[in-house]
Order: sequence, then structure tokens, then C-alpha cells
Amino acid sequence: MCLQTLYTSATGMIGMETKLNTVANNLANMETTAYKKQRCNFEDLFYDHLKYPGLQDAGGSFTATGISVGVGTRVSSIQSQFSQGAHNQTDRALDVSIAGEGFFRVQDPFTGQPLYTRAGNFSRAEDGRIVLGSGHSGRALDPNITIPEDATYVQIQESGEVFVQQPPDTTLTNIGRIGLTIFANPEGLLRLGENLFAETNASGPPIEGEPGDVGFGVLKQNSLEMSNVEPVNELIDMITSQRAFELNSQVTRTGDEILQTVINIKR
Repeated sequence: MCLQTLYTSATGMIGMETKLNTVANNLANMETTAYKKQRCNFEDLFYDHLKYPGLQDAGGSFTATGISVGVGTRVSSIQSQFSQGAHNQTDRALDVSIAGEGFFRVQDPFTGQPLYTRAGNFSRAEDGRIVLGSGHSGRALDPNITIPEDATYVQIQESGEVFVQQPPDTTLTNIGRIGLTIFANPEGLLRLGENLFAETNASGPPIEGEPGDVGFGVLKQNSLEMSNVEPVNELIDMITSQRAFELNSQVTRTGDEILQTVINIKR
């Protein structure tokens, strides 16, 4: 009688739990460099069709509607939203943000696999290579750009060209160019943590280019891209998810009480 009610409301609670986990992750990464927020999408499950629409009744007419009872919901996808985050001025030479489309390509030192990131908090390794500023692993820009040991000034232009000054020379020397990578479907990239993404069949193959090319963003030195999480919207989602979870739990309680009533009648 009410067993389906219990199962249906349970799917609602499971779905709301997943959404709350997504909201919690977004809020936890409010200050994560270039973090892209995620959105939880839902879809309804199968229906128990007690009577199909369009059936012919005894008078020869067709029914305008049917009788279909749904059996719940489930998470259909969790999409990443790659909208631009705000640019935070840092006045640090190796802090670089992307204004527009694109990812920095770095190389994983363990697998040699190319990985992609929007976080431009770079550092200078012991051998002079420009690497991601991570305390976990030194992932160098791909292709490598090495800053000379005696360089006293680093300039990174919007086009990605990197110049350094080496005393006593007062002119700037070009030591390389930072490229960008775009994907046909960035939402299909695999999140790896540590601000890194990996290519998948869903994302499509990487498309390499230079900053400022058609379809590619430009670079901004001395700044970092901030997270695109909007705390107010996340708090609203958290409250509505909490209320939806409570309502589904109330349905479960009501269904249980009805079943208890039926059992007592039998007794």
C-alpha cells in the first residue's frame, strides 16, 4: 500500500543529500584559486502507468490524460560552470590569470600525462622552470619555460610571451611563450583535485593555441582568478535542499504511520 511511498521519498532524500554535498564542496572552495562551481541536476524516474493517455473509452472517445504514478527522482548529472571568476591583484610576478577561455597545460611528473588548470599561481623551481605553486608536486608548464638564475625581473605579456632582465643588460630577453588549451566541451573534463583537470572522451581533444587567438583568452600578470562561487546563491540552495530533505523525511514518516495503522486494523 505505502511501500512505494517509502521508496519514492527515500530517492528524494538521497538526491538532496547529493545536492547538499555539492553545495558543501562549493562553499568549501570559495577561496580556492580558479575553482569552478558545480551544479546538481535531477531527473524523474520511471512511472507506474495504471492507465495510458489516449485510450478509447466505452463511448468511443479517447482519454485526454492517463494515470501515471512516479517512483521518485535521481541525480542526472553534476555540471561544472566555467564562468569567469574575478581577478585578484597580487603584485606577484609569477601570478597569472586567464581572462577568457583556456587552460594552462602542465605535465604530471609521475605519469608524464598532460594536465590542465586555470590556477596560475606559479613558482620558480630549483632548476629555474616555471611550475605550479603546489606543496604536493612540482608540475611544470608544458612546454617548459626556464627562468635564468641571474634574472632580476620577469614580465609576462597578455600574449603569453615571457621576458626576463639579466644584469648588467637593461633590455628584456624573450625566454618562451605560455600557451593555452581549450576544449569543445570543458564540462566533460575529469576533475582530479589540486585545481587540475584531465582530458576525457566527453571533453574532446585539446585544442592548442596562443593567448589572444580567436576563441582564446589573454593573460594577466600579477593577478589570480578567484573562485566563481556565489555564497548567497549557495546558501539559498543549502536551505532549499534542507527543506526538501525534511519534507521527504516527513513523507517517509507519514507512509510508515499509515502502514502501522493498516497493521493495527488487521490485528
